[in-house]
Amino acid sequence: MKNIAYTIVLSLLWMCSSCTDFLEDQVPQGTLSDEQVKDPEYVDNLVISAYAIWITAEDINSSFSMWNFDVRSDDAYKGGNGTEDGDVFHALEVSQGIVTTAWNISDMWQRLYNCISRANTALALLNETDEDTYPEKQQRIAEMRFLRAHGHFLLKQLYKNIVFADDENLSTEEYNNLSNTTYTNDEGWQRIADDFQFAYDNLPDTQSDKGRPTRAAAAAYLAKTYLYKAYHQDNTSNHEITSINADDLEKVVQYTESSIMAAGGYGLESDFHNNFRPEPEYENGVESLWAMQYSMNDGTTNGNCNWSFGLIVPNISGVTDGGCDFYKPSQNMVNAFRTDEDGHPLFDTFNDNDYDSTSDYADPRLFLTVGMPGFPYEFNTNYMMSRTSDWSRSNGLYGYYVTLKHNVDPDSGYLIKGSYWGSPMNHIVLRYADVLLMRAEALIQLNDGRIDEAVDLINEIRTRAKQSTSMISNYESDYGVHFNVETYDGSYTQEEALEMLKFERRVELAMESDRFFDLVRWGDAYDVLNDYYVDEANDCSIYSSASFTKNKNEYLPLPYSQISASNGNYTQNCGW
Repeated sequence: MKNIAYTIVLSLLWMCSSCTDFLEDQVPQGTLSDEQVKDPEYVDNLVISAYAIWITAEDINSSFSMWNFDVRSDDAYKGGNGTEDGDVFHALEVSQGIVTTAWNISDMWQRLYNCISRANTALALLNETDEDTYPEKQQRIAEMRFLRAHGHFLLKQLYKNIVFADDENLSTEEYNNLSNTTYTNDEGWQRIADDFQFAYDNLPDTQSDKGRPTRAAAAAYLAKTYLYKAYHQDNTSNHEITSINADDLEKVVQYTESSIMAAGGYGLESDFHNNFRPEPEYENGVESLWAMQYSMNDGTTNGNCNWSFGLIVPNISGVTDGGCDFYKPSQNMVNAFRTDEDGHPLFDTFNDNDYDSTSDYADPRLFLTVGMPGFPYEFNTNYMMSRTSDWSRSNGLYGYYVTLKHNVDPDSGYLIKGSYWGSPMNHIVLRYADVLLMRAEALIQLNDGRIDEAVDLINEIRTRAKQSTSMISNYESDYGVHFNVETYDGSYTQEEALEMLKFERRVELAMESDRFFDLVRWGDAYDVLNDYYVDEANDCSIYSSASFTKNKNEYLPLPYSQISASNGNYTQNCGW
């Protein structure tokens, strides 16, 4: 949708101090004539504004891709110049020193509720629009409910006990009296699912504007919502997984049916790397179910680039001066790509067995995900990576790896210098590979005789990985690496299949900001991250005092400013 998400048609963004007063972002009731309400052009402007905010309101410190908050996982280090460079994110990566007054915790809350507010503004007017003069009414309502659900989904991942601003007809006073504990955790996920369900029921299979969600995108997000919902956390005093609900898992299976995806023309890219290329011929490809749309050369200053990745660019002397080198792949994640002689994961990621490119087998996706010393950065031999300050502003404190999924070749013409570095490369929110893995996970957890089907789905991903070598076809001969990734061909127990699924999600979706949320959803965060901290402390002093506290660090606290402005209607998350 390169003609929708780029220009704010109406200036509606008021940075409010609390969700309780975010209705200020709404158009005041009673100020529009009947003619204005029915004017398709006016309604379209509000719809466009609701899309545009997802590009214009995100920030290098509050990226809607969630990379800033994925530093809590074992996939990535914060990076930057040191622990004081973005110190509030350092607190997140070591799970220590997090305070409810931290600006980053409040900032993301505000930005996401402002996005929801834009959708509600459009919905309030769409409800009053005459369908005879605006035949797209139901579809536009579906799009706005999709955007609203997207905002609530991200908020719930981060904060768990959130306010649901999903009634666009509430008065200011009614908004100010909303509570964040009106619904149970399970009921909250259902509220989000209800919006996505409406979108699924009313969206077309395809859209000419690529930034508009399709029926398959709504199905994928429904599946994702029900997958999170399935892992019930019913006790309000902790975040323990109390049960895994079979009905929710069946919903995941229902909404990941291949026929739904095929109707929209979706499937796996032939090469994994195609998902992370900025060239127009690769963007909005067959695997991209829904993506944030960015642009360049569109008549605006520097284009509507993705500036929210501005902190991630490495600081290459004379090339990307000013690059901040944040969000660096961890050694632990790199190790996860190692394979045995049969091409299967080693299931051992700790530093006493770090990946050695001269002797170890590795999944080819490693070289499409992580830039490493001794290899060309973004496949350009003009920029050979090394253990120097060009590839680590912290001089090795955060290692010398660089994420490839977020960056582009400096010589490609797709790297733009503004206040920070940006590029027009889309950010894929939902991709088909995730759909396959969500379906596989549901089938494994149901454990009703369909584990073989789940393994077949995992094998689809691994088969694609094996053939994803177009950009790295010379790596074995020129750099001495050993590609080896194969499918699974045995019979597996539920426990074995679940381990395979969890590893596949990690290597397929590495550095796409799902890892921490996956660990929380599975109930694995406490064990996995504390083991990770202990192991990292052997080589990196910043983890010497790191400790993940169960029933606290799974979620962020509600911001202090929100609690204090809520008139007693908000309850803080447990542990805080």
